[in-house]
Amino acid sequence: MATTNSASAIWTGDLKTGEGKISTRSATLVSATYDFRKRFEGADGTNPEELIAAAHAACFSMALSAELAKADLTATEIKTTATATLDFIDGAPTVTKVHLDLTATIPTATDEAFQAAAAAAKAGCPISRLLKADVSLTAVLA
Repeated sequence: MATTNSASAIWTGDLKTGEGKISTRSATLVSATYDFRKRFEGADGTNPEELIAAAHAACFSMALSAELAKADLTATEIKTTATATLDFIDGAPTVTKVHLDLTATIPTATDEAFQAAAAAAKAGCPISRLLKADVSLTAVLA
């Protein structure tokens, strides 16, 4: 059974002085602004790569919980920080990697069981898999 989620973005202006607004169907984000400075110059605020990192951290943490359950383990806490790196490849901005930093408290877990569950979660989390996915596009000029 497939589930769907959606978000929308509106951009106005040119690349360097324009501004975008992103919203999610759930209203977790409502017209959250993003722009060139936030994305490429380190200004405060969100940007697409930060949102990918947030999604990856959340997805991985849930996937790890599922993998631990397969080993009859339950975490007291799973804390994941994802860091998405945006670099320029052949002059084009490219997300070149995402690094996951994980700290978990899991009573009775051995390091071997923990490492196996973490590796399986990294490979199986839908956002990890997304980063290897085909992307399709429907484009309409209004």
